[in-house]
Amino acid sequence: MKKVVFLGLAVFCIVAFSSKEQRAYKCMIQMKNYAGEGAYISVSLLNPDGSYAKTLQVFGDDKEWYPEVDHWWAFQKKSNQKIDAITGATIGGGQRKILSIVLKEAVIDTGYKIRFETSVENNDYYKDDVEFELTSETVRSKTEGNGFIRYVRMMPK
Repeated sequence: MKKVVFLGLAVFCIVAFSSKEQRAYKCMIQMKNYAGEGAYISVSLLNPDGSYAKTLQVFGDDKEWYPEVDHWWAFQKKSNQKIDAITGATIGGGQRKILSIVLKEAVIDTGYKIRFETSVENNDYYKDDVEFELTSETVRSKTEGNGFIRYVRMMPK
């Protein structure tokens, strides 16, 4: 009986302490008022060196236009990450969208960044429409955009 209890406790400890802690964040994207088509937006996690780590969300489900989001598309072609489950419709001028982003706690306060790239058909492309380091403060704040995005606001769920 002692062996069974000990084995059960050991398995529990291994599972409990070896799993990477994750946290969900609510993220609101508020677009600027502009005329034209909806924006294709990629939301990416960047490594501390600035390279792409992972695609978190893509707005725009017509794959024909993905190459218009230049830098993200170059990464996506190489990584071949399956993104079907994280895609949605484009976001138009003046609209807002709320999404949930799940991040490992290990990326907070360690130099990782989040980037929002935007592209609008027959308009401009912004590699870093919004980009900020993931810190304890920024995951509870608002960051202004440089292109089609007015701001992004994040908060823990």
